[in-house]
Amino acid sequence: MFKKLTMVIMTVLLAVGLSAVPEKQVEAAGKTEIIVSAAASLQDSLDKIAVLYEKQNPTIDLVFNYGASGTLQKQIEQGAPADLFFSAGDKQMKALVDGGLISDNKELLKNQLVLVVPSNSKTSISTITQLTDKAFKKVAVGQPESVPAGQYAQQSLTAKNVWTTLQSKLVFAKDVRQVLSYVETGNADAGFVYKTDALTSKKVKIALTVGAHVHSAINYPVGIVKESKHQAEAKAFYNYVQTKTASDIFTSYGFKLAQ
Repeated sequence: MFKKLTMVIMTVLLAVGLSAVPEKQVEAAGKTEIIVSAAASLQDSLDKIAVLYEKQNPTIDLVFNYGASGTLQKQIEQGAPADLFFSAGDKQMKALVDGGLISDNKELLKNQLVLVVPSNSKTSISTITQLTDKAFKKVAVGQPESVPAGQYAQQSLTAKNVWTTLQSKLVFAKDVRQVLSYVETGNADAGFVYKTDALTSKKVKIALTVGAHVHSAINYPVGIVKESKHQAEAKAFYNYVQTKTASDIFTSYGFKLAQ
């Protein structure tokens, strides 16, 4: 009798356990993962936007792949999964559009290139040509081949005829956030980052804002990847980053809205 009762209880418990599995599977399956490949300089603003968006859209799970725009461009060209691409330069977006890999796209934001130094630095600088002075032993820049901020820095230094002169001082970084880190930790005496990056750190200060006339316009276009398996959901988030709610967050981090 006891054995029979035990068997009945085990059978009931097993049945209850099994009946709960499909419910969990359905709950997990109800989340749609949207992968956003975005320039590293967008991390703070997009992370904040994601919190609001996921709260309003509980079935959406936003996953961000932050990095250098050129690196992200190559990943998409090689077939890496992505639903949206948010670039820190027109060049990288244009390459994907010309390659037939992006459908809807729009120039959304603008930024400024600045030179930062450690917050406790007492060195003053009024022009980037002063980076040739002995006071600056290491200058951090993003890899020009893949990091738009590095490209803008190269253009600026070339326009001032000091790019070649500075070669022995340059420390190259994989993205703009690494440039910021080098200056924060004292591994570089100065570095070229976006104004938005500089504003996120208390360990650096803006020593100089680079004139926009010495480099290409710093534009941030966003686009939907044609191979996305979640076109409707990707389009919904694409539209959301253009709303006033998202725009207010972008501008609070120092971005300017594209006209």
